[in-house]
Amino acid sequence: MPETTTIAIVTLLAATLRVATPLLFAALGETLVERAGVLNLGIEGTMFLGAMAGFVAAYFSGSLWVGVLTACLVGALAGLLMALLAVYLGVNQHVAGIGLTLLTTGLALYLFRIIFGEQQVPPKITPFPQLSLGSWLGPLAPIFEQYGLTYLALLLVPALWWLLNRTHFGLQVRAVGENPAAADVAGVNVFRTRLFALAIGGALMGLGGAFLSLAQLGAFTFGIISGRGWVAIALVIFGNWSPLKVLGGALLFGGFQALQLRLQASGFQLPYQALLALPYLVTIAALALAGRNVSAPSALLKPYRREA
Repeated sequence: MPETTTIAIVTLLAATLRVATPLLFAALGETLVERAGVLNLGIEGTMFLGAMAGFVAAYFSGSLWVGVLTACLVGALAGLLMALLAVYLGVNQHVAGIGLTLLTTGLALYLFRIIFGEQQVPPKITPFPQLSLGSWLGPLAPIFEQYGLTYLALLLVPALWWLLNRTHFGLQVRAVGENPAAADVAGVNVFRTRLFALAIGGALMGLGGAFLSLAQLGAFTFGIISGRGWVAIALVIFGNWSPLKVLGGALLFGGFQALQLRLQASGFQLPYQALLALPYLVTIAALALAGRNVSAPSALLKPYRREA
């Protein structure tokens, strides 16, 4: 294989991992939430608010890790609000999720303008550096030149699988997502379990947004999320609510996103609008093919009310 081709493939794979990182954080969080029987359509707004809060905290504290923790906390609070609406009050989950996205998006924009005002030059921070863990791999080394948060996202895949399939809490999550009435009879607190799942999932969504502002960009912009939250929901369905398969979906989308960016940079003779649409078209096609055999949690979208 020519050296130039090898370099192109390696750099494409490296970019795929970076592009997939925020999607993976968000999709893993949504996987946990949906396995508990709740559909959280507030993921887009939660990521947006997490990106803003993480950036602001890092900007004023001078610590990127303070920004990460702030984003996780804000995301968890958004998840708790979703729990109040959908779990305790029994509001329609579609309505509650969309309302949460509108609220968190508007709140993030308002607070950012209040804090920084209308500046000609947007505020910036020094983002996380990339870590090289594969310098001994020669030509393949660039694949492992990633942000620490990217490695964390990859480690969360087996961690979430283990949590869901090998722990008591994971058993409770799966139980309330399949048959909350039976879980309640068995002594599982359905409301508390769903609340914890929404809080943890919201923290991961906020972290996904913070990756963009604290690592990839080092800044916060109003279009920073650009629909990634909605893509993450599709990835959960594509992955059949399995963390390992969700990783495959995130890499698929990330690969085509990285590819279209490379094609644009190389001057590929195709309208840039078509290139921008490429990863979304592939996601829709993959979802259409995989969606025919998916098996959603039985209690998804069904609010639980204990009978007197």
